Amino acid sequence: MSDSVSGCTEHRSGVTEAEVEALVRGICFKTGPPRTLGVELEWHVHELRDPRLPAPPARLEAAYAALRTLPLTSALTIEPGGQLELSSAPAASLMECVRSVSADLDAVRATLRESELALSGFGHEPWNPPTRYLREPRYDAMEVYLDRFGPEGRAMMCSSASVQVCLDAGYEEPGPLGHERRWWLAHQLGAVLVAAFAHSPLARGRTTGWRSTRQALWAAMDPGRTNAPALDGDPRGAWARLALDAPVMCVRAAEGPWGVPGGMTFREWTRSDAPPSREDLDYHLTTLFPPIRPRGHLEFRMIDAQPGADGWIVPLAVTAALFEDAEAAETAYLSVKPLAERAGSLPPPRNPLWVAAARSGLADPELREAATVCFAAAAEALPRLGASTEVQDAVAEFTDRYVARGRCPADELLDLFHGKDIPA
Repeated sequence: MSDSVSGCTEHRSGVTEAEVEALVRGICFKTGPPRTLGVELEWHVHELRDPRLPAPPARLEAAYAALRTLPLTSALTIEPGGQLELSSAPAASLMECVRSVSADLDAVRATLRESELALSGFGHEPWNPPTRYLREPRYDAMEVYLDRFGPEGRAMMCSSASVQVCLDAGYEEPGPLGHERRWWLAHQLGAVLVAAFAHSPLARGRTTGWRSTRQALWAAMDPGRTNAPALDGDPRGAWARLALDAPVMCVRAAEGPWGVPGGMTFREWTRSDAPPSREDLDYHLTTLFPPIRPRGHLEFRMIDAQPGADGWIVPLAVTAALFEDAEAAETAYLSVKPLAERAGSLPPPRNPLWVAAARSGLADPELREAATVCFAAAAEALPRLGASTEVQDAVAEFTDRYVARGRCPADELLDLFHGKDIPA
């Protein structure tokens, strides 16, 4: 959501269909030994005295102006509904990422407290309706486009928040860390991550019937930009075809509102009398929202924002362990391989496996079984990745509290909503 883009300020030469395919294939999967990882954290911002109270826009604006003066390592951006996002710099290790982002969060929270504001981690805002904070041509056009498919787009823009883990694409060669294996594993293991970290069962103060309402929103939006590509072949070719056949969300303009075409694909645009520029292609790629997005690295977009100040560390550590450690990656691959049959021919996030993950979380027996194996493999791998005792303990505590009981953070939120005691 927070991809940095520039306005259209000058005429650029158009790109052909063949050039687009070559460019997309070249820039989206950059292979080599996995060396870096990162995380993007989205947070809801609310009144410090009561998380059910949204922050007034004027106070948000003043607080965000103060935050922009901080010497952060992470990039700070603001989402359409006023959500705050921190995007880490690429880190050479799990602990480097954890330490740098934790330090940035400490500084952000201290500054927000001066304005009597605070952060909270919910996959979907539990109490208040979607409300636009940013008024920019990009988001005005996005709203017009997504409204054609229903109200879910506005909720995604203004009410959702996530933990997005970013990992290198992997080796060119086959094997547990090869890019084709990692691409396939990401789309099967992604359902397990949805289920284990689901934390959005409420909207507008009511239960929704989903453990991850955020994931349900993505599945209800424009399938041309939220579906995964076909997984039975070369990932580069499949992604290039998806990018070309995805509808154009908007056409940038130097002044005034951006255009919102009616059903034109990017492939059709390249064949028109006024083809898109390379900058138009770069922007178009930022408007594609599949569960795993290749951007040179792999961006895992399916994990809900987590409860607690440091809850984000667990999905970061578990995902990194299952993809960066060869032994854990092989265990994860074997544990989720049976789930592929259940997923069937439909792409994530609309296939039966992903729908069950969003609806039931780890109450689904097959997802619980796979999560149990994967979390155990991650725990064994974390010392090999240099994880601190604190990080290992956080993963163990999450495993005992949720995975071992067939629960997820959404279940505790539902218990609180219904006035039940939360298990110790």
